[in-house]
Amino acid sequence: MSEEKEKSTKKRGLILWIIILLLMGTNGYTIWLLLKEQNKIVEQKIVTETIIVERDNVKSDLLVLQKEYDGLVAKDAVMQKDIDEKKARIEELIVEAEKHKGDAYMLSKLRKEAETLRSIMQGYVRTIDSLNTLNQNLVAEKKTVLKQLDVEKEKQNTLVKEKEELKTTIAKGSILTCFNIGAKGVAFKRGGKKEVETTKARKTEKIKVTFSLGENKIAKAGEKTVFVRIMTPDGKEMAKSYDETYKFTFDKSSGYYAGKETLNYANVEITGVTYCEGQGDFVPGNYIITVTCDGVVIGSSSLKLN
Repeated sequence: MSEEKEKSTKKRGLILWIIILLLMGTNGYTIWLLLKEQNKIVEQKIVTETIIVERDNVKSDLLVLQKEYDGLVAKDAVMQKDIDEKKARIEELIVEAEKHKGDAYMLSKLRKEAETLRSIMQGYVRTIDSLNTLNQNLVAEKKTVLKQLDVEKEKQNTLVKEKEELKTTIAKGSILTCFNIGAKGVAFKRGGKKEVETTKARKTEKIKVTFSLGENKIAKAGEKTVFVRIMTPDGKEMAKSYDETYKFTFDKSSGYYAGKETLNYANVEITGVTYCEGQGDFVPGNYIITVTCDGVVIGSSSLKLN
């Protein structure tokens, strides 16, 4: 009886230990599972935080890159258009970085594209700097050329001015001198064969004008037509006719001549004479006489008829 009781007690003790061991194993497994899950949560949190940090870094880099692109200004229209397109793409990348803030793969792609855009930007900077330097050199060269052109233009203007002054001097120097101007009233007898001087207006048929052209070595030689213009006492021009035949120009003006004489001028002194007449009878008074050659008044005189 006591042996059976002892066996029963041992059996119950064994079962109790088995139960204890099972409970310990189950609890240990449960604890292991809990620890494993906790580690996964911690790891996931670390990964998430790492991705968030990467997202912030990528976004920050894109914002900096955006400002750098904003500072790029190209004078070349094609390059500026390309820069504007890159700026628009950066805007899109910033939006995508916010949209895919939990996607490590996408953030990695965005970072690579940002690096590519930065590399392109650096190329733009070098190109723009080179163009600016080139433009500065061209501007400096242009200023030098313009300065040289101004100097040459000034020289040319000086030469033109000197040429014009010389031309004017020659023109003035080539003007003939007229002297020994004489004017007398004349009448004709014996059918015009005999000439008689008179101071009476009623007897005067024509006014005889004599003159001399002086020596001038720089004047153009050849035929010289000398016009004699006479203003009557009543302030009218004396002329045989008032049509275009008797009209001539002088000193940028025009008038009618009373007489003219063509001489063959050879740059030496020469004398001439012309007989002047009008349409009607001569009236008493003072007649003003001017002598013109080559469009310039070269002498004057007067005649008083009683």
